[in-house]
Amino acid sequence: MDEKERYDDIVEVQEQDDLGQDDYEFEDQEQNKTRMELYDWLQCLVSAIICGIFIFVFIGRTIGVDGESMMNTLHNRDRVIMSNLFYTPQNGDIVVFHSPSEAFGGTPLVKRVIGIAGQSIDIDFETGEVFINGDVIDEPYILELTTYNRHRFDGPVMIPEGYVFVMGDNRNFSTDSRAREVGMVDTRFILGRVYLIAIPGADGLTPREWSRIGLVD
Repeated sequence: MDEKERYDDIVEVQEQDDLGQDDYEFEDQEQNKTRMELYDWLQCLVSAIICGIFIFVFIGRTIGVDGESMMNTLHNRDRVIMSNLFYTPQNGDIVVFHSPSEAFGGTPLVKRVIGIAGQSIDIDFETGEVFINGDVIDEPYILELTTYNRHRFDGPVMIPEGYVFVMGDNRNFSTDSRAREVGMVDTRFILGRVYLIAIPGADGLTPREWSRIGLVD
């Protein structure tokens, strides 16, 4: 083998070494890129979990609706989001609260605030009209007029400080402040206000109406 052939062999080996080094560098770059992508996904996942915990603890939580007393605003088995952050009950709000009565087994109730402290409430069970301080209120949210299911209500009644008067939107099929089992609701028992429907309810007869997802009035 002459000198030129030896030189060509050396150059060829050197080129192969260079190509091998490039392959190693490319593989390292790909591995680093994969690790960075996994790290980014992990960081996003951890952030989402932390945000979820923060929202659940400080801002809102989900709760299920049991029964049809809030029809047609809320349906049986709806999952709703509520919050008590900086919340003070107001007329027309839908709230979740614990009833002190053992009749409901400690299950939270969902009703609408009709009157707050200092207001007078009366109901005309012939016309279905509800009065606050002597004035008829507009109630576009109710399913039917309040024409029966008087319970033990005998108005007008004055709402004391620290309490609210609640009724279901399905007035004729709701156990609420008209009944002894619920009565006036102590605001300390209110868990929060319902803001939106997260998952519409469904059962064996009624499918989910996904169009109902959103804010509630």
